[in-house]
Amino acid sequence: MKRALITGITGQDGSYLAEFLLARPDYEVHGLVRRSSSLNRQRIDHLFAIDPSVHDRLHLHYADLADASSLAMVMEKVRPSEVYNLGAQSHVRVSFDQPLYTADVVGSGTLRLLEAVRHLNQSQPVRFYQASSSEMFGSAPPPQDLNTPFHPRSPYACAKLYGHWQTINYREAYGMFACSGVLFNHESPRRGESFVTRKVTLGATRIKEGLQKKLVMGNLDSKRDWGFAGDYVRAMWMMLQAETPDDYVVATGETHSVRELLELAFSLVDLDYHDYVEFDPRYTRPSEVDVLLGDPTKAREALGWRPEVDFRGLITMMVEHDLEQARRERFASTYRKS
Repeated sequence: MKRALITGITGQDGSYLAEFLLARPDYEVHGLVRRSSSLNRQRIDHLFAIDPSVHDRLHLHYADLADASSLAMVMEKVRPSEVYNLGAQSHVRVSFDQPLYTADVVGSGTLRLLEAVRHLNQSQPVRFYQASSSEMFGSAPPPQDLNTPFHPRSPYACAKLYGHWQTINYREAYGMFACSGVLFNHESPRRGESFVTRKVTLGATRIKEGLQKKLVMGNLDSKRDWGFAGDYVRAMWMMLQAETPDDYVVATGETHSVRELLELAFSLVDLDYHDYVEFDPRYTRPSEVDVLLGDPTKAREALGWRPEVDFRGLITMMVEHDLEQARRERFASTYRKS
């Protein structure tokens, strides 16, 4: 039985990765959660209903990337064979408002975790995955691959770049099996509601159901390489099954603007986004990233990884999910009034 440890297991990527690993009978999954006064586990609650054996193969532990001692204790207790570092303050715009916190959790947090893995690696082999980000490329011209010079344009991107290079350093200095996946934007119905894709699909469906009148947006001209998070966690796992550790770009190789996202999402509910979208400069970044477009050739050729969900399929999936949610909200509201 392989034992995997996932930081950020209650997030979008962590929940899809846990689901993917638990679908395999040879995995036991352990996840790190931060202690808080309210539970935030709705993304993984369904896992316990998939298979009764999940209760014996999914375990949660309190720890924090900002607390080195908690990471060391969990590492020693779990003694995983694979570690996936997905935990982060991952909202780019928020990182401008909380740069020190972002740098500590995203940057130094990766280093704390690498140190805990290094100590365990002295007594047993451990394979480590670091979730790097396409935001590290920033203003570098597209398409971007591992030969493209990094030019981060946010505190989040700078912190991710620190963690990325620390992962490479630990691989080269200590011979650790440590990989970085430079993931381009990956979305799903489990995406947080403040991220642009989910904000758009929620807004379109809520407007359709009469629950809101307008959708306020920032820069509509920025372009991103959007893929499905469920496809991307498969790439993470494939990196740790390879014979040798390496770094990979995980992307679709296609780019779409926020305008295209709006047009598609609103058209799926028979609306014209021009009638409902307003601009507010508060939703722009102090330093913008105009175009992110990944070149996934290395992942395709070395790992055999390919995305299975295209842009239209992804947005359709999200709109269908959010439309059902909006209809339930409208029904509940009507019921309360009656």
